[in-house]
Amino acid sequence: MPARRIRVLVIDDSASVRQTMKAILEEDPELEVVATAADPFAAARHIQEQVPDVITLDVEMPRMDGITFLRKLMQQCPVPVVMCSSLTEEGSETLLEAMHAGAVDVILKPRMGVADHLSESRLMIRDTVKAAARAKVRPGGRGGARAAPALGTQPKLTADAVLPPPPSRAPGSKAMSRTTEMVVCVGASTGGTEALREVLEALPANAPGIVIVQHMPEHFTRAFARRLDGLCAVTVKEAEDGDTVMRGHVLIAPGGKHMLLERQGARYLVSVRDGPLVSRHRPSVDVLFRSAARCAGSNAVGIIMTGMGDDGARGLLEMKQAGARTMAQDEATSVVFGMPKEAIARDAADKIVPLGAIAQELLQATAR
Repeated sequence: MPARRIRVLVIDDSASVRQTMKAILEEDPELEVVATAADPFAAARHIQEQVPDVITLDVEMPRMDGITFLRKLMQQCPVPVVMCSSLTEEGSETLLEAMHAGAVDVILKPRMGVADHLSESRLMIRDTVKAAARAKVRPGGRGGARAAPALGTQPKLTADAVLPPPPSRAPGSKAMSRTTEMVVCVGASTGGTEALREVLEALPANAPGIVIVQHMPEHFTRAFARRLDGLCAVTVKEAEDGDTVMRGHVLIAPGGKHMLLERQGARYLVSVRDGPLVSRHRPSVDVLFRSAARCAGSNAVGIIMTGMGDDGARGLLEMKQAGARTMAQDEATSVVFGMPKEAIARDAADKIVPLGAIAQELLQATAR
């Protein structure tokens, strides 16, 4: 018997966006748009009749804005919500507020008439909605698990598309470990924005250098980094090509670009580059982790956190085989236990750690 399709409610004040979103989502046989609504009041009526598995929600709407509706929804009828935005630099702060209010992810609105949008962006919209269907949502945006239909797997590129596999013995020798700082590599996806905030807020100002891949669209990463920089003792910024990895600093991969770790003498820096989707993502955790396995070896710590799919699982295993210490977030504290679960299944994680303990484990793993 085939699995039930994921039921989606699309809320947007633009009729053309509603129509396009419905067409994009229903190209995937696992998805079904059960209703569309022009504003939150019409959406509330649909929800009373049938609670969807996922809601896509516009930020700017008449009669009630998306953030206000989201807060009410999380209190009264928690449902996984994906914010849908035309995402400009200015609008990114509003979307961060939505994530804090309980939204599980964000997608860019379809750009009608743009040919490029008809490939990668359509794929990202569908994958994000399917990931959201497996998210744990709680009253007020903080609690209780939610079941969702099983998702199928589809072909995707590996990190081989960006850089070769590491050699059988990565250059993580004892000599290297004596002459370089430790570097921490982190990968996260659905649910990761709030999880990363919790980890980084718990770190002291002299924490080891950290590089992060969080799956999110371009522009959003810059606002995300800026928000974290204002909350944390460590300095947080969106990575730029050639940035040095330094103690007390956190670099977040820019949306739409891959980020690789590289070594120059006794220091590490990042390379930001274009490339195809890897594990259906750009930036890809697998790309970052593989680069760390190649150039850092035992000088690195790898951490994989909440998220759907398997991006990062292969790379974390490569890091472990190269001598790095590795850990995965546990199921109980993951919004979506996909990426950590895949890494654990591959025996890529030395430790399985609850969210609240990751910061301390990170510091212990890098202590010398």
